[in-house]
Amino acid sequence: MQSLWKILTVAPLFLLLSLQSSASPANDDQSRPSLSNAHTCVGCVLVVSVIEQLAQVHNSTVQASMERLCSYLPEKLFLKTTCYLVIDKFGSDIIKLLSADMNADVVCHTLEFCKQNTGQPLCHLYPLPKETWKFTLQKARQIVKKSPILKYSRSGSDICSLPVLAKICQKIKLAIEQSVPFKDVDSDKYSVFPTLRGYHWRGRDCNDSDESVYPGRRPNNWDVHQDSNCNGIWGVDPKDGVPYEKKFCEGSQPRGIILLGDSAGAHFHISPEWITVSQMSLNSFINLPTALTNELDWPQLSGATGFLDSTVGIKEKSIYLRLWKRNHCNHRDYQNISRNGASSRNLKKFIESLSRNKTLDYPTIVIYAMIGNDVCSGKSDPVPAMTTPEKLYSNVMQTLKHLNSHLPNGSHVILYGLPDGTFLWDNLHNRYHPLGQLNKDVTYAQLYSFLNCLQVSPCHGWMSSNKTLRTLTSERAEQLSNTLKKIAASEKFTNFNLFYMDFAFHEIIQEWQKRGGQPWQLIEPVDGFHPNEVALLLLADHFWKKVQLQWPQILGKENPFNPQIKQVFGDQGGH
Repeated sequence: MQSLWKILTVAPLFLLLSLQSSASPANDDQSRPSLSNAHTCVGCVLVVSVIEQLAQVHNSTVQASMERLCSYLPEKLFLKTTCYLVIDKFGSDIIKLLSADMNADVVCHTLEFCKQNTGQPLCHLYPLPKETWKFTLQKARQIVKKSPILKYSRSGSDICSLPVLAKICQKIKLAIEQSVPFKDVDSDKYSVFPTLRGYHWRGRDCNDSDESVYPGRRPNNWDVHQDSNCNGIWGVDPKDGVPYEKKFCEGSQPRGIILLGDSAGAHFHISPEWITVSQMSLNSFINLPTALTNELDWPQLSGATGFLDSTVGIKEKSIYLRLWKRNHCNHRDYQNISRNGASSRNLKKFIESLSRNKTLDYPTIVIYAMIGNDVCSGKSDPVPAMTTPEKLYSNVMQTLKHLNSHLPNGSHVILYGLPDGTFLWDNLHNRYHPLGQLNKDVTYAQLYSFLNCLQVSPCHGWMSSNKTLRTLTSERAEQLSNTLKKIAASEKFTNFNLFYMDFAFHEIIQEWQKRGGQPWQLIEPVDGFHPNEVALLLLADHFWKKVQLQWPQILGKENPFNPQIKQVFGDQGGH
């Protein structure tokens, strides 16, 4: 799933030229096109499409539409500057080609951001030109024959080597490579900065100069003098001299929530306004800097650890907010240890970023939710790359042993099964993608085909017109879910109880339909793959109700002192 965020992190700016290797697994398939070229190709086609449609909607020149796009971008992270730099480099050729009625596919192949390697199929998003592709491409190349830009594009230069872009590229690369906060003065894995793995991902630190102060720890001397666990409760009640932490939290069974997940758990989201020109305005890209420095993930709005008010207008809350409502002593005790592209195979590379001390911290609830990448890849033949049940067993047992050596006694671990992703094709393939809504020329089937051809699809197995392949992918997902179920039923650990829960997306669809919704409305509209915010909150609601009914001990007690906590400490310092 990591491919999509990489494509769209830099699609508006062509920054993808520099990021192609920062989070992708090693490419050991020699038949696959260069991931660098593939990501760059997708980014180019998206940007040129937006430029062309802006000119159409505003009845303007291509030059004016490019300037309009740049004017919409914020100054932060040099986004506006970068856009004008791109116009300066490539604008004249784009103008010539679009003015000659060449579509985005032709433009990007002509400028060599897209390349058809020998023996490989021609990858295109839009329908092929009426004239032969070879003739059309030759015609386009004649138009820009004397362009100095082609020398630049062929040179393989790294746009991030330009001084003006060095800072943004470095920030994004660091956010990808590290799963602990970039800004963390006391190195306790908690931060006062929101993005770059800061408090959008795990509870905000309340003292970044003291490593013994962080969310989730047991209070130091009942927090008489300072708030050692950042839940906003500290000091002494002047009426009786009893510390507030002892009075309100002792015996209330505080606990945290930790998600070990992939891009779905991190809430991967690309705003449709970024590529839908009919909705594009000065406000469209306000949140782009935040998104870029969060790897295009929105954990602060996720179903597991979200703490901000929902942007989609439904009443359901995240699991973390429900735990806080149940016991205000749980304030800020959340960790979203998720990564785009995460699977049972590579979790060991970043599980060390999980923060929990066996003796100093409260117990926690851990949700293991690797729901896609053990069966998903972008390879032309994805089946051999799928994790086998035997390998999954080994990987998960390794993870559970690590957790057992780090989690406080009394914790709980819940293994989430994998979904049946056949609903993606069934519900989306004949619908128009946001990029195709203006001219009715790009369906999800076309997007899936384009990404599959370039071998950068987040899940070729389910995002495919091949019904047999979709069925095989779901069968393997079911086998892996059964493996997780068997582990939960048979394995025992000293520091936590182990449970299994189905990823019951069909139940979420049914609930949404009862409310008058349609299944396709639960999927991210731009990538056509990830569950969106509505789906994640409905899944959180399903999770909570099932746990309440079957395993209420996981959630801990309801704290009768919540009203008093609110009266004395208000919002407990916020998030």
